[in-house]
Amino acid sequence: MKSLGKILVTGADGFIGSHLVEALVRQGRDVRAFVLYNSFNSWGWLDRADDSIRSKLDVFSGNVCDPHGVATAMTGCDTVLHLAALVSIPYSYHSPAMYVDTNVTGTLNVVQAAQDQRVARCIVTSTSEVYGTARRVPIDEDHPLQGQSPYSASKIGADQIALSFRRAFGTPVAVIRPFNTYGPRQSARAVIPTVITQILAGAKQIRLGALHPTRDFSHVSDTVAGFIAMAESDAAIGEVVNIGSGFEISVGDTAKMIAEIMGAKVEIVSDDQRMRPDASEVERLWAGTDKARKLFGWSPAYAGRDGFRRGLEETVKWYADPVVRALYKSDLYNI
Repeated sequence: MKSLGKILVTGADGFIGSHLVEALVRQGRDVRAFVLYNSFNSWGWLDRADDSIRSKLDVFSGNVCDPHGVATAMTGCDTVLHLAALVSIPYSYHSPAMYVDTNVTGTLNVVQAAQDQRVARCIVTSTSEVYGTARRVPIDEDHPLQGQSPYSASKIGADQIALSFRRAFGTPVAVIRPFNTYGPRQSARAVIPTVITQILAGAKQIRLGALHPTRDFSHVSDTVAGFIAMAESDAAIGEVVNIGSGFEISVGDTAKMIAEIMGAKVEIVSDDQRMRPDASEVERLWAGTDKARKLFGWSPAYAGRDGFRRGLEETVKWYADPVVRALYKSDLYNI
């Protein structure tokens, strides 16, 4: 295990970020968890971490939109893993300026601080949405970028800001590009938790957006392993690297698989209010992951249909916990 020194994780309170923080702490790493400041003094999902994890955390509350706060949080850190972002695609249609502020300006603040403080490496989180509908599959890192939503456009901007710092100043930046990550703690705005929580609530008709688009679903533990492997890799600096399962499945077939796992007989329908505008829908995503394997030896543990089913079974089990179920409002559709 390569030493990464003091590690700053932004977005540590979120879905992927909390899993990443826990994995790093379990490895004995020194972690500063950057969480979104709020009046409840909540650390998000880290509030539910084991005491053995929480007791070892150095928590900083702030907002990546604040350059002073970002610089303060980064002081004394050697490695930065930048995950903080607004990620809901439907909400980006409603409030696009917030996505520019958080995703583009927030990333600028992170890489500027990384440059000023001469950190050893800074990994910036991208998304498969930057590719838009696949023009060829599997999608490699040289695939053209196409913003089909304000969210994806903001992430393209964030990626390019980060990479420009590498080219202009030699900042040790790399961009990790996860495909559709799923697993425990994901927001019910995402398709897999949406299906699971509706079935758990007893719904006989499952409401989704478009059913035909395909996605490459990556289990959160694979995404976390990708972050750590990339952070440890000198060869990854300056690179963009996909993380995915290398398997595509339609949204409709995903819902059917979940219903089968849960033993539920349901009707799966498209709900107009959950549909993206026609030209904004990303029709196909399928990750090419050869670069991750070649650069730093990463490969998905939950690969292919069998791996996906195994990951779904584990995810369903987590959401079925009554304590967890109480955290989700399955009867409401929030953008």
